[in-house]
Amino acid sequence: MKLIVGLGNPGAKYARNRHNIGFMAVDRIAADHGFGPWKGKHQGSISEGRFGSDRAVLLKPETFMNNSGQSVQAAMRFYKVEPGDVIVLHDEIDLAPGKVKCKVGGGHAGHNGLRSIHAHIGPDYARVRLGVGHPGHKDAVPGYVLRDFRKADEAWLDDVLRGVSDGAPYLVAGDLAKFMNAVGLRISPPRPSTGTKPPPAKPAPPEPAQDTRNAVQKLMDRFK
Repeated sequence: MKLIVGLGNPGAKYARNRHNIGFMAVDRIAADHGFGPWKGKHQGSISEGRFGSDRAVLLKPETFMNNSGQSVQAAMRFYKVEPGDVIVLHDEIDLAPGKVKCKVGGGHAGHNGLRSIHAHIGPDYARVRLGVGHPGHKDAVPGYVLRDFRKADEAWLDDVLRGVSDGAPYLVAGDLAKFMNAVGLRISPPRPSTGTKPPPAKPAPPEPAQDTRNAVQKLMDRFK
């Protein structure tokens, strides 16, 4: 069983914030794959379901971002899973908008949600890093991630969320390569063939017939 955690802040005020892209991702997974209704448990909201024979639990911590680890730890204890069974989906300012990357283990890079999870369960869990871009200066980061996505972001955001949902079965199965391929097919789909062919080459004009008349015949023909 896998515990898939989407990071964000609870409440309508934060629903479309860049910081809440993790919440948006698990909401899309639950809706697309027929998971059960969201229920309040483990200091968060959970939804349970399956991808074929693989069971998964989706979790949205409702402790606010900076205390996300409390909810993750509580859910882990209840479901008796190890850090290696935890997958965290979160916003990543060090990736361009629309970019997605995966990693297992490593540091928290200053992300407060990951920092809290590190403190409660350690670093040995998987992360899906969902790029939201950087405001350009570190002092602007808090305000940037707590502002809503712009209308101009809607197209790539929808592609990312659909791609993550498409790839969720592979994510749970531990096949990160197939997961990334599913995301890539949404973000950068192959261009369809136009089906057009170059026009056929025009046939060469026929060569003129060779004139076999002698000089006298040519002269006589001129006066006919």
